[in-house]
Amino acid sequence: MPPRVFLLSPANCSGPRAQMLFSERARFDLATRLRSRTGVALGEAFSFISGLYFRGKLAYALEFARPPEPDLPLTASGALVITPTAGLRAAETAVTLEALHAFAGVDIAAADPRYRTPLRASAAALAEEVGTECEVVLLGSVASAKYVDVLLEVFDERLLFPRDFVGRGDMSRGGLLLRCVRAGEELIYEPVKGAVRHGRRPPKLAPIQGILRSVKGRS
Repeated sequence: MPPRVFLLSPANCSGPRAQMLFSERARFDLATRLRSRTGVALGEAFSFISGLYFRGKLAYALEFARPPEPDLPLTASGALVITPTAGLRAAETAVTLEALHAFAGVDIAAADPRYRTPLRASAAALAEEVGTECEVVLLGSVASAKYVDVLLEVFDERLLFPRDFVGRGDMSRGGLLLRCVRAGEELIYEPVKGAVRHGRRPPKLAPIQGILRSVKGRS
């Protein structure tokens, strides 16, 4: 099987969950560690901020990534997160409260150089690091330009996405990914370039009680 890395769309650092972390009154464990010198892993912080959707993306990426070499500095575990100001960063990258504040200050828009320039530069570095045989899978919305336009410039037909994402909202995608992790079954990918990126909403997923707890150890 070819090597594979995943690119995860970010959490909204301006939303209500992020404001809980930013509050000076926050005393829960994650908020306390975020204020320490060592910070917390980017994936952990975004999982709290986003909830189901990002947690599903992270668990899925960690389960099914096959980085070409485990010790390469950029790919790390094979789960790379798109950030608003720092391009692609491995999910294990430590972030502090100051970093999250910087993320919150920039809207993700393909035309904004504060977002676009570091993303394109880090995507180009990733492409060089993983080589031409490695698959690059976007776990994020392909219906808008904010991720796709920049990444296609670098990866072109190598940029893939899960076909079952078409027509689904964020929560549905998150639930689908958690189900795949629980079942040990990977989705089918296809190139973003030329794909049908808008479609009818599929039927709702049947609820599975405790699914977040069942994959907690993997994320």
